[in-house]
Amino acid sequence: MAARAGLASVMKAAAAKKKEVTEEELRGKSAITPEDVLALAKPCQGYLCKITDNVYGIDFTAFKLRELEHGTTLFEVAKPADSVYEPPTEGDDDSSRFVRYELPPAFLKLTGVGATVTFRVGSKPVGNFRMIERHFFKDRLLKSFDFSFGFCMPNSTNTCEHMYDLPALSDSEIAEMIAGHYETRSDSFYFVDGKLVMHHRADYNYDN
Repeated sequence: MAARAGLASVMKAAAAKKKEVTEEELRGKSAITPEDVLALAKPCQGYLCKITDNVYGIDFTAFKLRELEHGTTLFEVAKPADSVYEPPTEGDDDSSRFVRYELPPAFLKLTGVGATVTFRVGSKPVGNFRMIERHFFKDRLLKSFDFSFGFCMPNSTNTCEHMYDLPALSDSEIAEMIAGHYETRSDSFYFVDGKLVMHHRADYNYDN
């Protein structure tokens, strides 16, 4: 038992010493991995990949957020059914990669939500499509989510729902987050075969 306890202590200490990285350090890398973004200690101020790095034609066409207890839809948006995908160009601004959410204070007391996303892909197969989503209040990490979409066939449209177990918040934390308009932020990192190809950002207001 003593040996096991000692090994556990060593492993815990090693995890605690895991090097944090900054957004600036990652910008200098030729390819960014899931391990890289998991080491970020703060939300990003900019984007860690170019908008043109999405060479797979991945296009999100619909998104719905619902609370799990009653199935009530909290937020829903969709592109027109006949919308045509336009590949991004170097001259595009970043408005398509940023979302601002206006949510009621009661959202912070939810224990779980379901997020349904529909997306299409272009002519290339998308292998090991993965999303890591990290939520912060100010510079404090609230929770990190890691979801796998798996393999996506070329020229396919895909729909899936991911379940989010939300962090338990104290009354004082809830009050602080309600008062801190848009100080809750998230980064959504999308990887294909372990390489970052898309980065979306969002901020949140809970005083709606």
